[in-house]
Amino acid sequence: MFKKLGYFVTESSEHFAEYTPWFIKPGREDLIERYKVPLDEYPKRCVEQLANWKKELEEYKTAERIDIKPSREYASTIMNAIWTGEPSVVYGNVRNDNLIDNLPQGCCVEVACLVDANGIQPTKVGALPSHLAAMMQTNINVQTLLTEAILTENRDRVYHAAMMDPHTAAVLGIEEIYALVDDLIASHGDWLPAWLHR
Repeated sequence: MFKKLGYFVTESSEHFAEYTPWFIKPGREDLIERYKVPLDEYPKRCVEQLANWKKELEEYKTAERIDIKPSREYASTIMNAIWTGEPSVVYGNVRNDNLIDNLPQGCCVEVACLVDANGIQPTKVGALPSHLAAMMQTNINVQTLLTEAILTENRDRVYHAAMMDPHTAAVLGIEEIYALVDDLIASHGDWLPAWLHR
């Protein structure tokens, strides 16, 4: 993507392939191989992590001492910076309040944030190159429709969001998308709000 767009646009290739239309397509194993998309990597990591947690739990039950090592997660860094006032920079998902000019105000954007005793202070970016903003807008559209679905309890907007999802639309036809949404709602029944089942 760097060669095609002129910018490095993602934190990981596997994640990028999930929300763009170009890399994961039925019958196109050549794309998976060419771009080395690790389709089963995340589920594999989840299984490994669960096994590791169980192993650690058993070790902790008999340990005289537990060594705590910092992780690469941001939560502790953010809390430490706010509590101690020691500044830190994180890349955070924040509300777009005049941070990126050519993305919708109020949408969620990821920008560099200074964190200290004053809290989380996002950095203004200005306007992105138009082709990058256009690519991001495709996913913002999905998020906007899903937010509207939740706030208005409108099941149709869930279908509309799925229709607009770049990866889903690249792989499935409209009727298949509707069927997929129905299957997902049925499968996740108790986890979802009642209005989705009307």
